[in-house]
Amino acid sequence: MEQHEITEILNRPISQELLARDLLRLAYVAKDGTPRNIPIAFTWNGSQIVLCTTKNAPKLHSLRHNPQVALTIDTEVHPPKILLLRGRAELDVVDGIPEEYLQMNGSYEMTPEQRVEWEAEVRSLYDGMVRIVITPTWAKLIDFDTTLPTAVEELVRQRAERQRA
Repeated sequence: MEQHEITEILNRPISQELLARDLLRLAYVAKDGTPRNIPIAFTWNGSQIVLCTTKNAPKLHSLRHNPQVALTIDTEVHPPKILLLRGRAELDVVDGIPEEYLQMNGSYEMTPEQRVEWEAEVRSLYDGMVRIVITPTWAKLIDFDTTLPTAVEELVRQRAERQRA
């Protein structure tokens, strides 16, 4: 997929709404060779997805071995809005708490007092974290209005052909 195609998809209003959400699902191949799919908080910086995790997270070994990932960001309403992404995870070990981690947890409902307590707890627990940075190399938006899953698009095309015959 060409970069301009990815950019066009990611710039659509529905994609932008989805990229502003709190959680995505990260799919990767685990150490034992089996697939994993985990929910994880994220932030979108305009060109990359940024995840943050503990320095001892089991997924890091897997991502170092095979950095190819798939991401899903979706809604819980009907019809769902779904943004599917693929890319390569780059790992960046950092001292302290990455600003992205504090941003991605900023939309949970907390009172100002709870926020202060949460941030103090985070700063006392972590001496550093790992930023997982993913630049999309493939993207598909499914909104069930203007775009459909590929298999459903094929069925719609086949039905149209039958109706013309």
